[in-house]
Amino acid sequence: MNYKYILNFAALAVICLTISCNGGKIQENASVVKPLYISEPVDFDTDDPAIWINPQNAAQSLVIGTDKDTNGGLYVFDLKGKIIKNKTIKGLKRPDNVDIAYGLLLGGKKTDIAVTTERYTHKLRIFSLPEMKPVDKGGIPVFVGETGVEYRDLMGIAMYTDPTGKVYAIVGRKSGPKEGGYLWQYALTDDGKENVKAELVRKFGKYSGKKEIEAIAVDNELGFVYYCDEQVGVRKYYADPTKGNEELALFGKGDFSVDNEGIAIYKTAGNKGYILVSDQGAQQLKVYDRVGQANVANPHPLLATIKYSANQTDGIDVVSVPLNSDFKHGLLVAMSDDKTFHFYRWEDIAGKQLTVNP
Repeated sequence: MNYKYILNFAALAVICLTISCNGGKIQENASVVKPLYISEPVDFDTDDPAIWINPQNAAQSLVIGTDKDTNGGLYVFDLKGKIIKNKTIKGLKRPDNVDIAYGLLLGGKKTDIAVTTERYTHKLRIFSLPEMKPVDKGGIPVFVGETGVEYRDLMGIAMYTDPTGKVYAIVGRKSGPKEGGYLWQYALTDDGKENVKAELVRKFGKYSGKKEIEAIAVDNELGFVYYCDEQVGVRKYYADPTKGNEELALFGKGDFSVDNEGIAIYKTAGNKGYILVSDQGAQQLKVYDRVGQANVANPHPLLATIKYSANQTDGIDVVSVPLNSDFKHGLLVAMSDDKTFHFYRWEDIAGKQLTVNP
């Protein structure tokens, strides 16, 4: 996700207090972090969230979440987890993951977009923000020509914007080859009619074959892409397709109870921060150092394990921008298996274990 609007702030608050959830009061548990809000439920099965930061008014930012079903949807929530019905898109064919990109030129105008993977049509679905107007002419086919079982069944997606402003979609699927080619990267541009077109620019990424690859995250500022090879660890590559397809790191091995799932990056001043990965079977987040270390066996060391209330979390997203009086130090959204998304204040997640340099 491109955080071109990020505002650096001085420090995290370290607190432990009573917080509000779903309009009621719940007592903070020192060992389990509770959400400030729990979203209204979707119809079928939540899977992955993405946070859009409104550049004109951060308090009007949105959370977009997938409802993973054959008659699924792309739900839009306000910052209290209330569904915005006139922006929510229904009737999608098993949307899986969703991500955001800022400033794609369409008709000469910079346009923010939400991009989701529609598994059963093998297409990317793309909507302008904040209007949620389709700009994909019904969807963009990807993994064209693949014939392996589940090789075209879309799952993960992450958006990358390079320093020149070029926008890319990095797409994963249910299954694929083990050696270099599980992920495909597409350049997104205007088709000349104010809709998005996609051009394949590379195939890359190792795969263990143990389960699947779903969660993908891009660090625009540092230029890396990370993805979860479930039951193995987190793999790291360059996001820029011109820098080659060498795997730069594999970390987190042995850290997870079952599956390493959702992945997101909390960014702080000086290009520091954290890589967050959900431990799906254990209601917890694993927190790694965003700053990679050269010539060491584990270039992104594990810094903390955070217990939280979301259950069986697939997707997560996080921003470090102050949004409103509720989320002064950023917001983490995590999928939970009761058809909801949990909205956490960053300072509650950070607790006493994590700090932020000014």
